[in-house]
Amino acid sequence: MATDGPPAIPGSSLAVSFADPVAAASRLVDRVGAADGVVGTDGEAVAVAAATARLLRLAANPPATVETAADKHRQRRAAATAGVPQPAYARIDGDDVGDWTTFPAVVKPLARAASQGVLRADTADELADAMRAVRRIVGAGAPLLIEEFVPGVEVAVEGLLRDGQLDVLAVFDKPDTPQGPTFPETLLVTPSRLEPAVVDRVVGIVERAVAAIGLVEGPVHVECKVDGADVWFLELAGRTIGGLCSRALRPGSLSLEELVIRHALRLPLPPRRPDGASGVLMLPVARRGRLEAVRGVAAARAVVGVTDVVITVGPGEQVVALPAGDRYLGFVFARAGTPDEVEVALRTAWDALEFDVTAW
Repeated sequence: MATDGPPAIPGSSLAVSFADPVAAASRLVDRVGAADGVVGTDGEAVAVAAATARLLRLAANPPATVETAADKHRQRRAAATAGVPQPAYARIDGDDVGDWTTFPAVVKPLARAASQGVLRADTADELADAMRAVRRIVGAGAPLLIEEFVPGVEVAVEGLLRDGQLDVLAVFDKPDTPQGPTFPETLLVTPSRLEPAVVDRVVGIVERAVAAIGLVEGPVHVECKVDGADVWFLELAGRTIGGLCSRALRPGSLSLEELVIRHALRLPLPPRRPDGASGVLMLPVARRGRLEAVRGVAAARAVVGVTDVVITVGPGEQVVALPAGDRYLGFVFARAGTPDEVEVALRTAWDALEFDVTAW
């Protein structure tokens, strides 16, 4: 195990700098000599894992592909070249937005997750304000991406790639698709309640987007938007779903992490069978401050269908709401016979929880 920081338990992992994936990979290979598989968990670790796998002559994504997947503007350019349906977009390196006149619009940084730094703007004045707000988060000189805000509901597709072939593990609905000005993630429910023909169109767009960007190996998380018969590619990441959300995805007898490890080891994956419905609620931070207490956890856990409630922020910790924040207060998980039952369980548990946050 390798990390980009000091290990919590001395000797439990190797600390390397993820800023230079090739150098980190070389050090790892010198240390381990050989390995049967390599998995990158998140962020820059994905690039380090891919570089390490290449040195070990294991299946991996090409360096340029990893760089493209990590940059939302490069994703847009690759998708545009391949004709993948997506919102209109423009990269902005200064304050001049050129001839951009499409509203509503969305401003976002090129390389953040969890909706950090993502803001909606309905007018030119709001766009200028949003750009300043995002740069206060990511840096004054940071390039930004402006996108057309497209209507509809969001869906997320979780899959595994092997030799360029996509194996879809789950399609998640987002019943509370945010409309702005910020874009907090809350509910994810699978299987999707969209019509089967629409789900097929979503998967088709995902396959085209993945191919356009060049990903061929490992986990992939892709987000799309659906409005009637129209499907747009929003963005993807060459990793699994973030945070603890993978606990909501258990296709068959194995967890998502076990599937990813078996995939990296080139072991056969067990057949997956319909297993009812499942979902996760990511508990958003409502306002900036210090978390004093969390109430109602026992009541939330007692809700029929809820399998667990995990609070990931402790009392006394500071919390920051979107767009500046990049974490959630915790997660609620549910399983039931149908997606509707899962959604009801998650909403009922959410209503039972209270977060005492004092301003600072």
